[in-house]
Amino acid sequence: MERAPGRRRGTNLVARTTETLRERIFACDAGTLLGALHELARELEVGIVTLQQAARVLEHEGLLEVRRGPGGGYYGTRPDEAALERALHSYMRMNPASYGEALDMTSLLFTELATAAARCTDASLRDRLAVLGERAASFRTMAEFGPFELEFQELLFQMVRRPLFEMLTRVTLHYASARASPVVETFGEGVAFWRAGRRRIIAAILANDPDLTRFEANRQNREVVMGSLPG
Repeated sequence: MERAPGRRRGTNLVARTTETLRERIFACDAGTLLGALHELARELEVGIVTLQQAARVLEHEGLLEVRRGPGGGYYGTRPDEAALERALHSYMRMNPASYGEALDMTSLLFTELATAAARCTDASLRDRLAVLGERAASFRTMAEFGPFELEFQELLFQMVRRPLFEMLTRVTLHYASARASPVVETFGEGVAFWRAGRRRIIAAILANDPDLTRFEANRQNREVVMGSLPG
């Protein structure tokens, strides 16, 4: 009975040490030496084991690099986008969702992305989108839409420039693509349905009309969701 409070105190100490180190890392430039193991433990007034446990948490977050040998020590760093994507994707894999939930998530994120892109005034990006829309008009098979969708998505990211939103969208799309999905050919009139829907969305974006863009994106998303439901 006496050991539980001790374990809680130990856990809280690790958490406090982790937060203290995290704040130090954010307060300095990436690559800054925070200190060597024993030096840092003395400075923070914690034991070696506590500091090492805190360091492992921060290493996992991509905020700390432990270097050994001459010039070694604890260095603050920053996680890159790929590390954040991997962490979020791992979380989603450990908490599996149905394809329907993933489809709902991707639909919502795409709608918000397209709507935000309708506010873009960059002439060069808008010109590229117009060319992309014209290319889509000639597609006759769903296979042709594969490269188109990737290019369309990347262009929307450039038009919006919202890093967190982009990361969430990328991870969710990646997760959804790994799940079994219905064949788009069964939706509406197949290729004609997909081509017309994408061209309406692009036209609304080029018209700088967020409300119309949201309507068109929701319209196509709704048809996809309805087409994915069992008959």
